[in-house]
Amino acid sequence: MPIVAFQGEPGAYSEEAVRQQFGAEVKTLPCQAFEHIFEAVDSGRADFGTVPVENSTAGSINKSFDLLLEHDLKVHGEILLRVRHCLLTVPGHAATISQVRSHPQALAQCETFMNRHHYTAVPWYDTAGSAKDLAANPEPGVAVIASKLAAQIYGLEIVQEGVEDMSNNYTRFFVVGKGDAPRSERSKTSLVFAVPNTAGSLYGALEEFARRRINLTKIESRPRRGRPWQYVFYLDFDGHWQDKEAGEAIMFLLSRAAFVKLLGSYPAAVQLENGAATAQSTLLQI
Repeated sequence: MPIVAFQGEPGAYSEEAVRQQFGAEVKTLPCQAFEHIFEAVDSGRADFGTVPVENSTAGSINKSFDLLLEHDLKVHGEILLRVRHCLLTVPGHAATISQVRSHPQALAQCETFMNRHHYTAVPWYDTAGSAKDLAANPEPGVAVIASKLAAQIYGLEIVQEGVEDMSNNYTRFFVVGKGDAPRSERSKTSLVFAVPNTAGSLYGALEEFARRRINLTKIESRPRRGRPWQYVFYLDFDGHWQDKEAGEAIMFLLSRAAFVKLLGSYPAAVQLENGAATAQSTLLQI
């Protein structure tokens, strides 16, 4: 069973994503910061790391993309996690709730629910951290917004599930590891590149993808660190880099771009009817 690093306290949504991908018995390694996830995999303390890269409402998580560019780890898989917020409190205190703690983003995602019940929002450093701290120091009238997993880990009562304002709240994660992911039947590829600052350079770099009818699922620009007013582009497309059409398009991109870094080809996540998503079982066989 692999060891998988994630950012946050035990019970964080990132750990939920790890369990969704690898199974409930997976061994996890909590890390304080995203950088520590990459360091854990680089050093061998973890076999894989899981980092959030995009939220369906809040957009991209830029830190993760910067670290992917800086490190040599490859993307081995993607996870689509349906983020389902729960209102938790100390058992027996559900009727006295007046104050709710959580990460500011989680509180914002539950604003309608909070206002309807006239709860006072109190920002906390982490969703799972708010659950951990309340369990360690119970206070009457205090609840937290965190995951169902956090309730199980810290022995808190689930007052209500699904308190988020938007039911289509998903976070996309990358599974990162050393080397290349095994080939799968349905693949997705991620890469990063830069082009000269000239008219038509981006179009020229991407035109062969269109000619070969390769579906681009994401393209986003980011400032190039250490080089003011220069930008890199993160690109996802359907298919594996070893596919004939994809390989030819990448070779053409290499001839037009200032640099290209292949982040990896990996099993694409398939969304399920219950809102969860899973990839093909390649990773679970390790």
